[in-house]
Amino acid sequence: MKFTYTNPTQIHFGQGQISSITKNIPEDQKVLIIYGGGSIKKNGVYEQVISALANHTWLEFSGVEPNPTMETLDKAVKIAKNENVEYILAVGGGSVIDGSKYVAAAACYEGDGWDILLGKHSVKSAIPLGAILTLPATGSESNSGAVITRAETQDKLPFFSPAVHPKFAVLDPDAMKTLPEKQLVNGIVDAWVHTCEQYLTYPTNAMIQDGYAETLLKSLIKLANQFNDRDNDQWRENLMWSANQALNGLIGSGVPQDWATHMIGHELTALYGVDHGRSLAIIQPSLLRNQISVKREKLEQMGRNVFGLENSDELAEQTISAIEAFYHSLDVATQLTEHGSDKAQAIDSIIKQLEAHKMLKLGEHQAITLKESREILELAVA
Repeated sequence: MKFTYTNPTQIHFGQGQISSITKNIPEDQKVLIIYGGGSIKKNGVYEQVISALANHTWLEFSGVEPNPTMETLDKAVKIAKNENVEYILAVGGGSVIDGSKYVAAAACYEGDGWDILLGKHSVKSAIPLGAILTLPATGSESNSGAVITRAETQDKLPFFSPAVHPKFAVLDPDAMKTLPEKQLVNGIVDAWVHTCEQYLTYPTNAMIQDGYAETLLKSLIKLANQFNDRDNDQWRENLMWSANQALNGLIGSGVPQDWATHMIGHELTALYGVDHGRSLAIIQPSLLRNQISVKREKLEQMGRNVFGLENSDELAEQTISAIEAFYHSLDVATQLTEHGSDKAQAIDSIIKQLEAHKMLKLGEHQAITLKESREILELAVA
């Protein structure tokens, strides 16, 4: 292991913590509140935010959609520039927080904001950002990554910069009380795959990272098993913290990482509107079966330590089946059906996008070429 790890986000966890933002944002700085479709006005979060900012000057921007688009976010960038916004407060789930990171970065850049996603502009400065999490899933509230969609061209790409790492994050599980069942399920799946992307590679004897990842996976299984009893504070707290810990950088420090499931899954979302979490469930089992020869040891370790399976010659295969059963227990599909009836055309379209986005060598060994991606899609597309 060799790594440098830091996480500068100050976390305020628990009920009633939204009021803490009063002290986190300087009173003399103009604040832009960014949120989604307005659910925060129904669950009491908006009222708490406004109360906490009673002595601040603030503006608001709403309408950030799931899988946030550049087209929508550029409207917020214009407001941030014209109004000399000095602090951004993202109030929502991963999409709102990712979108706010884009706004924070693009507002400090005079060129086309999409340059950030294309890697033509390296983000060195951004408007300071804080987050109030309402939907646990992505861990975006305490990491430096974001994924943005360009609707016009159906491109969905990530960017990373320490400059957009949130200064603080409020994780109040009460904000989850009005979430639809589907969004809670998506959160479990997203946290699960985030953990797997940093764990299901090859053995490195990183005992802490492996052990912590296995604890997170077992916790998510337990939360899935208790899904019918989800309307309690402890269930919400544990999902919110699990999703945060899955992608705050700790379990991935000093170990190989995969992320091929995410890169292929992004194309399903961009082309067919599949929920992000569900796109991952569609791709992952097929990818694991395709890559079983290089992932066998870690799959066997996961089978023993996470699912409690017995040693056998088929342990890796049984582990993949157990992962698939985990998704099915939540009524999450593991094959793409949104593409219509033409499977061959769907696969060609996805491969074309992967090629356009230079996703030519994926996985921990950079061994998933377009050939392997096509084989994975042959299994994953219904």
